[in-house]
Amino acid sequence: MEKLVVTGPTSLKGDVLIGGAKNAAVAILPATLLIDGECTIENLPNISDIKISCEILEKLGAKITWIDKNTIKIDTRHITTTKAPLDLTSKFRASYYIIGAMLSRMGEIEVGMPGGCKLGARPIDQHIKGFELLGAEVTVEKGTIYAKSKELVGCPVYMDIVSVGATINVMLSAVLAKGTTIIDNAAKEPHIVDVANFLNTMGADIRGAGTDVIKINGVEKLHGNATYSVVPDQIEAGTFMLAAVATQGNVTLKNCITKHLESITAKIIEIGGNVEDNGDSIRVWCDKRPRKANIKTLPYPGFPTDLQPQMGIVLSLADGTSIINESIWESRFQYTEELNKMGAKITAQGKTAVFEGVENLYGAPVYSSDLRAGAALVIAGTVAHGTTEIFNLEHIDRGYENIEEKFRKIGANIQRIKE
Repeated sequence: MEKLVVTGPTSLKGDVLIGGAKNAAVAILPATLLIDGECTIENLPNISDIKISCEILEKLGAKITWIDKNTIKIDTRHITTTKAPLDLTSKFRASYYIIGAMLSRMGEIEVGMPGGCKLGARPIDQHIKGFELLGAEVTVEKGTIYAKSKELVGCPVYMDIVSVGATINVMLSAVLAKGTTIIDNAAKEPHIVDVANFLNTMGADIRGAGTDVIKINGVEKLHGNATYSVVPDQIEAGTFMLAAVATQGNVTLKNCITKHLESITAKIIEIGGNVEDNGDSIRVWCDKRPRKANIKTLPYPGFPTDLQPQMGIVLSLADGTSIINESIWESRFQYTEELNKMGAKITAQGKTAVFEGVENLYGAPVYSSDLRAGAALVIAGTVAHGTTEIFNLEHIDRGYENIEEKFRKIGANIQRIKE
């Protein structure tokens, strides 16, 4: 068993290099299955979800060559099976992108129900609805999804709810379909735009990504033989922005797209922090206790649910009482129980949590319940008085590359220990 040991309090100061976006990369890798050729992908985050994705692709017949720890060359010309390894696909949520890609490329796929963080009900009904409208037959039996189609044909697809995963999955299944597919009420997150840009680089015809209407004109094949760099990770950037505020530090984030961070920037300024936008970098600093604020998580361009726990750390230390309304996942407040062990005063019920700000947090043994909760607990350990031990690191390692090294570089007293 591994744990992170953090001793605080520390005011974080220095530069952090932001890596490639996890949420984009875990969709771009399955998208390579649509290519009858080779391609090179750069700026991949070196995290466990990416390693599992590559392992799944290799089991399907792809040939992957690691050029360095963040760059791969992938050859998907010789796909040998339409049965994805159930033990691997059940380990993380984004494995469902294999369905859309393989339906489009091979006409059938058998894959285990996706796993991932336990944030509440995470149905894939909108994905299945899209596949069926395009002409696929989909059945779910004993934890396995079976999908097949003789021919996918483009059509209008209206999303009943705004869903990032379903938007990307329908986009993947429509790329090689006959005719035109129009996704209405599509999600608009930056990683959707990144997946569309990747596919267009390889010969797809996708228009409108980043708006609520996406038009996909089906093409006969994707050509490959190109290099693509994954977009910087807005959630990793936001995590370090909020860490700077919580610790009353001064941190500059390099290699980020500041437009993707506008909702976080607005809230940081509202609670008394300072933000300097330098185009491809952003500096955040705070020299006082943050003010209270109310937050409601929303699909992009609203405040991201994936930054809600990190903001929760800030508000637990704020001057006054704050409220967070979580509109995406009903079980996202599990981390508040761990924060209360550290001296926070948080009352969470359903999708609402009330944060009564305290002056200090104190070190304690805490357990990460999901990926973003784990990152939040690292921030909490950095700002807390004394020593904090953080367990269940497998959650953190799914989405943050060398998190302890990046925090250590800006002054945190943090180390990973094997027990």
